[in-house]
Amino acid sequence: MRIAFISDIHGNATALDAVLGDINQRNVEKVFVLGDLCFRGPEPQRSLELVKSLNTEVIKGNADEWIVRGIKEGQVPDSALEMMSKERDWALSQLDEGNLEYLKNLPTELKLEYGKIKIHAYHATPHSLFEVVTPYESDQLIAEKMMGSEADIYIYAHIHKPYIRYINGKCIINIGSVGLPFDGLAKSSYALLEIQEESFQTSIVRVAYDVNKVIKQFTESDYPNSEQMKKILDNAGI
Repeated sequence: MRIAFISDIHGNATALDAVLGDINQRNVEKVFVLGDLCFRGPEPQRSLELVKSLNTEVIKGNADEWIVRGIKEGQVPDSALEMMSKERDWALSQLDEGNLEYLKNLPTELKLEYGKIKIHAYHATPHSLFEVVTPYESDQLIAEKMMGSEADIYIYAHIHKPYIRYINGKCIINIGSVGLPFDGLAKSSYALLEIQEESFQTSIVRVAYDVNKVIKQFTESDYPNSEQMKKILDNAGI
C-alpha cells in the first residue's frame, strides 16, 4: 500500500497542483490531508476545492480553525495579531458558505490501520491544534506529547519543517508544508509511506513548483500582507 500525507497548503493552489501531479506519477493509492488548507495564500477557494476533489479524509488545522472563528489573543505574537486578523478576514471573504461549513466540521485526528501497521495522524499534537513541537525536542518530550496512543507511526504537520525520527521503536514524522515551507528550501514537502503487512518504508518528498507565479499572484491581489508573504515564499521561511 502506497500512501501520501499532505498538509499546510495555506491557499497555495499552485504548489498543491505540483504536489498532486507528483503523487499521481508515483502510483499512490491513498492521500490524506492534515489541515491548514486556505489561510495565508492567494487562492484559498481553489485550494479547498482541490482538496475536496480528492474525496479523502481531511482533518482540521489551526489555520482552518482561525478561518472559522478568528484568531484569539495569545495564539500569535501580539505584534502580529492585527495583521494576521486582516489576512484571515481576506481569506474568509474568498470562501463561500458551504466551504466555511466544511472547515467547521472537519475532525481533528485520523487513526488508520494497514495490515498490522497502525498510524495516528493529527495536525499539531493529539490534544491541540496550536502547540508547537519542533524537530529538535528530546526523545522524552516527543514521546510524552505525541505518542500517547497505541500506534507504530505518528504523523503530524503544523511546523512546516519535515523530519523523520525513531523513538522507543516507534516512528514520528513531520510532513512539512505543501504551500509554505519554513526550512529554507522553496519546494513543497509531503510524506510518502509504503506499507506491507508487517513492514513499512517512509520518506519525505520535495517537489518544485512555480514560486514566482505565486509571488506574482500576491503582487496582483489586494491581499493585506502581500509583501511579507512574498518574502516568506522567496526565502522558504528563513
